[in-house]
Amino acid sequence: MTEDNRIRRIAIIGGGTAGWMSAAALAKVLGPAYARITLVESDEIGTVGVGEATIPQIGVFNRMLGIDENDFVRRTKGSFKLGIQFVDWRRKGHAYFHPFGKFGLDMEGVSFHAYWLRLRAAGLAGPIEDYTLMAKAAEMGKFMRSVNAGNSPLSAISYAFHFDAGLYALFLRDHAERRGVKRIEGRVVQVHQRGEDGFIRAVQLEDGSEVEADLFIDCTGFRGLLIEQTLKAGYTDWSNWLPCNRAVAVPCEGGQDIAPFTRSTARDAGWQWRIPLQHRIGNGHVYCSDYISDDEAAATLLANLDGAPLADPRFIRFTTGHRNRYWDRNVVAIGLSSGFMEPLESTSIHMIQSGIAHLLANFPDRTFNPVDAERYNRVIRTESEEIRDFLVLHYKATERDDTPFWNRCRTMAVPDRLAEKIRVFENSGRTFRENEELFNDTSWFAVMVGQGLVPRTYDPVANVLDLETTRARLDEIRSTVAASADFMPRHRTFIAQHCAA
Repeated sequence: MTEDNRIRRIAIIGGGTAGWMSAAALAKVLGPAYARITLVESDEIGTVGVGEATIPQIGVFNRMLGIDENDFVRRTKGSFKLGIQFVDWRRKGHAYFHPFGKFGLDMEGVSFHAYWLRLRAAGLAGPIEDYTLMAKAAEMGKFMRSVNAGNSPLSAISYAFHFDAGLYALFLRDHAERRGVKRIEGRVVQVHQRGEDGFIRAVQLEDGSEVEADLFIDCTGFRGLLIEQTLKAGYTDWSNWLPCNRAVAVPCEGGQDIAPFTRSTARDAGWQWRIPLQHRIGNGHVYCSDYISDDEAAATLLANLDGAPLADPRFIRFTTGHRNRYWDRNVVAIGLSSGFMEPLESTSIHMIQSGIAHLLANFPDRTFNPVDAERYNRVIRTESEEIRDFLVLHYKATERDDTPFWNRCRTMAVPDRLAEKIRVFENSGRTFRENEELFNDTSWFAVMVGQGLVPRTYDPVANVLDLETTRARLDEIRSTVAASADFMPRHRTFIAQHCAA
């Protein structure tokens, strides 16, 4: 690449979480001397704004930006998250916890999961949640950050955040503008392409002004103004595996305590989220319109709030799936414009983060060699498919047969990769993290056990320790986890001491 071919102008079309995460990251990594970064957004166009729960990888993004964590939580009225509780997913009346971090300790080169399955087969194991601090602390309403405590579980506390997505976008806007990003208020009314190759040349605003750029980032949400409406990238529909296609959201008053976890409760034709913040609780009902009307879905949500609603219900329509090309010519789609898989495991904001990271790893010059876009598209598509399979597992592996929706999910055919994972687990209790997929073996194990999959036997290498030694070691882990959870402060107390809004 010659200096003359360097990308010099970047235009981000659309704000919200995706737009301002992109702006903040590009400004941080590239710096103002590399390229001029402009973000175009209109206050008249609302954002989806329901992405309030995250996974631990968001901490990597914030640290890369140099963000002070207490300041971030304070300004977004956030709270801390140790995992997700799933209620009524396996069957009505049943609950389990998908924690961040690991269960127990691997011993003698053998996974903890294998030892626990061996003990369970002998009737000697406690609930799997008893062997991880994140689940035990969540159950007790406790939280703290890791401390230097040697081999104690207190040295490895894994967590993410709940936050107000609108406030996070404003927080990142301030961060980005201080690093040279220029914001333009305005609605795009026309997109101009170059005649010779169809590349985007400029977007035109209502006042007639044009914003030209070498590289465009499409953060225009589901409509995909550049990537789809202009470049016709195409869309792959995953509704046959992820049938929910609607959501209704409403915030409500919070209580005295703040739970350090997200709750997902299965309903007759979908599920309901509960996300506790410092100033309110975020709630939503994700559902399939084939089995329930919008009015019925809203009524179900409003009947299951912890406090008085603070706004009118807001409806969102979506189709699960992804763009056939996330990067097409000189446009890269980030966020909802690139696709959507529903918020079941809080992956939406992570996919924004991942898209930005892979764009920077494959950053083009003005020649836009197709090799960069081809690799980017392949990597993001693979990651999306791997996350899709993990989400589909929650719907497929259920005992519920009490409604037509759950019968459909329980009996559906699943993608080949997921079918293999289920077969391997049902045979020997083994779970694997494939290559660099987002969810690790602990996540797969937690959901498979929680949803009621029962392996035929356990990994035979767990017999490397005799049964009595295995039982003693797991009892020690269990008691250490309980003692560590006892030591931790209440979640609300920790927030009050460090990052109260």
